[in-house]
Amino acid sequence: MIRAILAASLMLLLIFVLYLPSANPPERFLARMRLEHRSNAAYWGNGPAMRIMERGLAMNAALSSASPVPDERSAPRFDPVQEAVGHEMGRVNKRFFGNGYFRAIDALLLLATYRVAALMEWLPIEAFALAALLLDGQFVRLRRSKEFVKHDPEWFALHASAFVLVACGSVVAFVTPIDIQPPLLGALPLVAGVFFSRVVANFHRRG
Repeated sequence: MIRAILAASLMLLLIFVLYLPSANPPERFLARMRLEHRSNAAYWGNGPAMRIMERGLAMNAALSSASPVPDERSAPRFDPVQEAVGHEMGRVNKRFFGNGYFRAIDALLLLATYRVAALMEWLPIEAFALAALLLDGQFVRLRRSKEFVKHDPEWFALHASAFVLVACGSVVAFVTPIDIQPPLLGALPLVAGVFFSRVVANFHRRG
């Protein structure tokens, strides 16, 4: 059941992510990022909000530099033939990847990396709670093994499925131009941590 839910969730996630750029112009993703920057500035302060923005832009730049799409600037300049080929390749790239759909994909990735950067601002604050949840799951699993209590496969499958749905739902929320307030963003790791701790607690252990 877990594999079926994981496969179905990933398939629906891929379809949804590919559909979003066709239904939303790039300006909508950029406008949402500007609104969330104002929300972060009101919630965290101007300093942390600028740190989130810089971190998100750096992450997006790293993704852009790792893109497999060839660039006209990557063509060598010492050979006129290769330079002409590189120039033509750049024109083809601009014609193919410069349409509204691919610009919307770029804006979607920018919004997603910005939200990941905002999520990272919460992780140091929530690190103790997440570690406590994980240790609690490990302790329950160890105690059950010492007491020779059988693990419950139904609860394991239920919590594992819930964790997968929360993870996929978080990815969908990160790429969708909807309003995500900072407290809601900070709640996502805690909810995922609760389900993951129960997955660990109900995982079978011998000895």
